[in-house]
Amino acid sequence: MKLSYTVMFLLSLASAAVAREESVLARVTGYWAHGEGGSGKYASTGGRLRAGHCAVDPKRIPYGSKVLFPDGACTAVDTGPAVVNRKGARLTGRTPSQRNAIVVDKFFETKGAAVAWTSAHPAFMTLQIVPPGSRSKLTEP
Repeated sequence: MKLSYTVMFLLSLASAAVAREESVLARVTGYWAHGEGGSGKYASTGGRLRAGHCAVDPKRIPYGSKVLFPDGACTAVDTGPAVVNRKGARLTGRTPSQRNAIVVDKFFETKGAAVAWTSAHPAFMTLQIVPPGSRSKLTEP
């Protein structure tokens, strides 16, 4: 009996340690810090926001994960109520899968950069999520 509990425990640890990347449909938006150069804008995790960061729902995408966009990767470091409640996906989605999509908010240093990127990319896209500690070849330089 003790052996079966030990085996189940070890299997549960192994499955948690082998975090796998996944593809998800996301409503992607852009945001920026108010003020010049994002002065004073900090992420939910405490660090200063910079290009290459994004806001996610930490219950769906753990902080520190790499979110792979078609034009590059971002690190999940921030969150916000619009990301967690998925308002953007629920209101703009045309299909059930779009209305059920997660929301990822990509950070930009300026409003102009955020607007330009958002208008040049589709509102919904499939993103690769690579959890922290994963040994994915996609995150290696």
